[in-house]
Amino acid sequence: MSEELNTPEAEETPVAPVVEEPTAEVEAAEVAEAPVAEAPAAEEAPKAPRTPSAPARYDGAVAGKVYTLAELNEASEDYDERTYHDFVKMYEGTLSAFTEKEIITGRVVSIDEKYVIVDIGFKSEGIVPLNEFRDSDSVKPGDTVEVFLDRVEDRDGQLVLSRRKADTLRVWQKIETAHNDGSVVEGFIKRRIKGGMVVDVFGIDAFLPGSQIDVRPVRDFDAYVGKTMEFRIVKLNMTSENIVVSHRALIETDLESQREEILASMEPGQVLEGQVKNITDFGVFIDLGGVDGLLHITDLSWGRVEHPSEIIRLDQRLNVVVLEFDQERKRISLGLKQLQPHPWDDIDGKYPEGSRVQGKVVSIADYGAFVELEKGVEGLIHISEMSWTQHIKHPSQLVEKGQIIECVVLNINKGDKKVSLGVKQLENDPWKAILERYAIGSRHKGVVRNLTNFGVFIELEPGIDGLVHISDLSWQDKLTHPNEVVNKGDVLDVVILSIDFENRRISLGHKQTQENPWEKFATEFAPGTKTETATVAKVTDKGVSVKLAPGLEAFMPAKEALFGDAVSANYKEGQVVNVAVIDFDEQNHNVTVSEKAFLDEDLKKVKKSKGKKAEVVDGAPTLGEMSGLADLRAKLLEQEKGGN
Repeated sequence: MSEELNTPEAEETPVAPVVEEPTAEVEAAEVAEAPVAEAPAAEEAPKAPRTPSAPARYDGAVAGKVYTLAELNEASEDYDERTYHDFVKMYEGTLSAFTEKEIITGRVVSIDEKYVIVDIGFKSEGIVPLNEFRDSDSVKPGDTVEVFLDRVEDRDGQLVLSRRKADTLRVWQKIETAHNDGSVVEGFIKRRIKGGMVVDVFGIDAFLPGSQIDVRPVRDFDAYVGKTMEFRIVKLNMTSENIVVSHRALIETDLESQREEILASMEPGQVLEGQVKNITDFGVFIDLGGVDGLLHITDLSWGRVEHPSEIIRLDQRLNVVVLEFDQERKRISLGLKQLQPHPWDDIDGKYPEGSRVQGKVVSIADYGAFVELEKGVEGLIHISEMSWTQHIKHPSQLVEKGQIIECVVLNINKGDKKVSLGVKQLENDPWKAILERYAIGSRHKGVVRNLTNFGVFIELEPGIDGLVHISDLSWQDKLTHPNEVVNKGDVLDVVILSIDFENRRISLGHKQTQENPWEKFATEFAPGTKTETATVAKVTDKGVSVKLAPGLEAFMPAKEALFGDAVSANYKEGQVVNVAVIDFDEQNHNVTVSEKAFLDEDLKKVKKSKGKKAEVVDGAPTLGEMSGLADLRAKLLEQEKGGN
C-alpha cells in the first residue's frame, strides 16, 4: 500500500472526487507512509518542484487506481496502529496555526518564469506571481520572504498568497509609525499637480501642498520635480489612503532655535540683514533668519513709492533697521529709509527761495501739481502759479504726470515740510507795467470771454482781463442779464475805470464810451415839467410805467393816477397820458410822474431834483392843457365826491 501511495501518479494526480468523503485518517495514512519509504531519498536528492501553474480543474475523468474506504482503513503491513498515530501527530506538529489577512514568513521552494512557490508551513504550498516581487532577479530558492495570507483555501483548494499585499501592508505600517512618532521619511517628487506635488513615499503616492514645500513662497514648482527630499507626514487617513507630507515642517523645526535666539536679542534701532520673502501692495516681508519682519511701503524710501516693486525685488538681501518690536505678538516693524540721511536736513541750502530747479511731476490734483525735487522732497505748483496769461481750469492743461519741468522756489516751510513752487515766474509779469498800457480813463477794445449774472469779462490782452459790471453796460436799459446786449466773442469798446494791483483786477465800463443821455434828460424833464406825449409802457397794480422820451421811462404810482387804485382797468399799453414830473433822480436813474400833478397848477407835490434845483415851468397854458381839461377835471371831482 505504501508503494502505491508513493507512486508519481498518486503524487501528481489529485484525489478523485468519487471518493465519498476523504477523512483526516486517509490524509494521515498517505503522509505517514511517505516518510518511511522516501524520507532518506528526499534528504539526499530533493524532488523536482511542482509545476507552478494553477491546479487543473476536475473534469470528471478517473485517473489512476481508485481506493475504497475499506482499503484505506486497512491496517498497514509496514507499521501498526500506534506507529500510525505517532506519525500523524508528528506531521500535525509541523503545521502552524494561520489566520487569514496577516503577513506570514515563508521559504521560497522554487521559481519559474511566472510564479514563485512559497512554503509557509501549511499543508500545501502557495503560489505567488513573480511580478509581485519588486526585485524579482534577486529572489532564489531558499530565501525567506514575507507574504500576505489572503485565503487559506480558495474554491480550487489552493493557498492564496500575495507578495504585493504584504509589501503594501508593511509600507502602511511604516507610514503610520512615522506619522505617530513624527519621524523623517524620504520621498521622491514625481510630478506637479494643481495645488502642489505628488511624492512617492515607500511606493505610496502622497500629496505635498505648495505651501508646505518651503518657508518661502515657491515660484517655480517644476524645479522640484525629480528631486528626493526629506519630509514629515503631517496628515494620514488610512481609510481613504490619503497622505499629506511637509518639507516646510522640517525647516521650521531647524529655524525655531535660531528664531528664539534672534527674538531674545532684538531691540529697536538694531540693524539686521535679511532677505526679501514676499512683496505686497502695502509693504515687503523680510526674512531675518527664521523670523519675519514687515517693511512698510512708507518706510522704503523718503520719496514717493507707488509700489514696493519699484525699488525692491524678490530674494534680494539688504540691511534694515528695527523700528518697533512687539514682544507679545512677535511683530517686527522694519525700516529702510532710516538708514539714509533725511533730505530735509539741509533743505534751505539746497533750494534757496527764488532759485530755479527741475523736478518730476508725480501727482496732479484739481488745485495744482506736485513736483518731486528729490526723493523725500516734493513741492506744490498751485494752479494760480502756473501762468500769467492762460486761463487754466485744471493743471493737466499745462503739465502731465511723469513730466520733467523747470520751476521757481517761491517759499519753504520746514515745519510742515512744504515747498511752494511756481512756473509763471519763469516769464515776465505783464502786470508790472500795466498802468503804462492801461491808464485810468483810457479807451480800449476787448473781447467778451465770459458772461455772468453780474457782468462781462473782457480780455484786453492775453492774461489781462477786466470786468464790466452789468450797471456799466448801458445808460438807459435796466438789464437783468448781460446777454440782453452782448454775446460771448463780441468786441466791445471799454474805458478803464479802476485797477486793483493787489488782487490784479481791472474795472471796465462800456456805457462810459457813449454820451450820458441822463444829463440831457435832467434838463428836459426837470421836476415840474409837464408833457402830453407820455405813452403807457406797462401797467401793474402798483402803478403805470410811462415812456417820456426814447430811452427814458418814468413811473406813475397808483395814488398819482386819476383813477387811483383802478389803474389796471383804466390804462392799457400804448395809451397817451398827460403827466407832470414830480421827481428826477439822475444818479439812480429814477423818474416819478403824476397825472394829478399835471392838473395841479401850484405843483405842490413837485420834489426838488437831487443835485439840481427844481425848475417850475411858468407861463400860459399849452394847447394840450386847454383841450380836454374840463372833462378830466369833472372826472376828478366826481371821484372826490364819491370818496366823501
